[in-house]
Amino acid sequence: MAIMEYFTPTHVYFGEGAWEKAGEVLKANGATKVLVHFGTGSVKKTGLLDKVEAKLDEAGIAYVELGGVVPNPRVSLVRKGIELYESEGCDFILAVGGGSVLDSSKAIGYGVFGGGDVWDFYCGKRKVEGTAPVGCILTLSATGSEMSDSSVITNDETDPIFKRGVNTDFGRVKFSLLDPTLTATVSKYQTACGATDIMMHTLERYFHQGYALDFTDQLSFTLLKEVMKWAPAALETPDDYDARANLMWCGSLSHNGLMAAGNSNKGDWACHQIEHELSAEYDVAHGAGLAAIWGSWARYTLAVDPSRFVKLGEGVFGESDPVKTIEKFEAFFRSIGMPTDIKGLGLDFDEAACRKAALGVTFQDARTIGNFKVLTTDDIFEIYMMASGLK
Repeated sequence: MAIMEYFTPTHVYFGEGAWEKAGEVLKANGATKVLVHFGTGSVKKTGLLDKVEAKLDEAGIAYVELGGVVPNPRVSLVRKGIELYESEGCDFILAVGGGSVLDSSKAIGYGVFGGGDVWDFYCGKRKVEGTAPVGCILTLSATGSEMSDSSVITNDETDPIFKRGVNTDFGRVKFSLLDPTLTATVSKYQTACGATDIMMHTLERYFHQGYALDFTDQLSFTLLKEVMKWAPAALETPDDYDARANLMWCGSLSHNGLMAAGNSNKGDWACHQIEHELSAEYDVAHGAGLAAIWGSWARYTLAVDPSRFVKLGEGVFGESDPVKTIEKFEAFFRSIGMPTDIKGLGLDFDEAACRKAALGVTFQDARTIGNFKVLTTDDIFEIYMMASGLK
C-alpha cells in the first residue's frame, strides 16, 4: 500500500466577520499590491467588494480589480489576469467569491510564476512548479477550492471547448477567510448545486480500489449526513447561520484530502471527469451535472464491489440494499431540486451525443478514467446512455 500523504497548509479563519481580517492578513503575508479577483457582480451588489477594499485601504495595501469570472471559469480571463497582475506590479491575488473565482485565481498564479502559455499546465504539457501567492474570501459553499489542491479551467478559445484540471500542492491557497454569513444570499439553486458538489467530493474519495481506513469511512458518512441535514435547512431559511456554517465547513473538509486520509489512493473521480464534458460543452452547473450522472455511474459499477455500497448505505441511511442506497441518494438530490438524469439538465441526448461526449472524456480514446472501476470510452458511453434514458 502506498504511503498516505496529508498536507493542508492553508491558514483558515472561520466565523462571522472573518472577511474583516482581509487587510490585516494580507499585510501579515507581505502583500503590498493585490489583484482583487471576483465574479460577475454579486460581490458588488451586496457591497462586499467595497467593504473588503476599505479594509485594504485601512491596511495601506494598494489593489487593482479584475471581475468577470463566470461558472466554468474561462482561460481567456485568466490570461487577462496574468497580464494585469504583471503590468500593475502586483504581488498577491485575493479571490473574493466562490470556487470559480478561486480556480481562476489559482490559474493566474500559475501563469504569473511559470510564464509561457498558462493552458500548458492544464493540458499536461508542463508541470506547475510554483505560484504567485493567493488568498480568498469565500462566498459559496461548494467546490472546496479554499483548502484543496485543485483548479479547473475551461478553454473557451478552442472548438470544441475543453475543460481541464490541475492538482498540485502549489494550488493550496495561503489563507481562507470563511464567513458563513456571506453565503446567505446565494440562490436556492446554487446552494443545492454546492451541496451536491460537496457530497460528490466525499463520494468520489470513498469509492476506490485498495485499502480503506474505517475511521475515514466513518468521517465520510458523517459528512454526507451533515450535508443532507443542513442543505434543506439552508434552502428553507437562507440566513440560518448553523446551516450555512455547517455546509461551509463540510465543503472545506470534503475536498482538502481528509476524506481520503489513510486510504491506499485518492479515489475514483470518474463522475467528475464525465461531468466536466457536460459543463464544458453545454455550460451546465457542475453540481447539477454531477447529480445527473452519479446514479447511472453507481448502477454501472455496482457489481465491482457491492460491499462498498452496502457499507455506504448502512453508514448513511441504515440501509443494506445497495440499489436502495443509490435510490436514496437520488431521492435526496431530487428533494433539493437537483436533476438525476441528463434530461433534467435540459439536454436531449441521442446515441450520437453520448458517443461524442464519451470520446471527449477519454481525449478521443487516448486514456481511461476511474479507480473503483477503470472506464474505457465504451464504458463511459454506456453510462451516458443510461443517464440519458436510452438504456
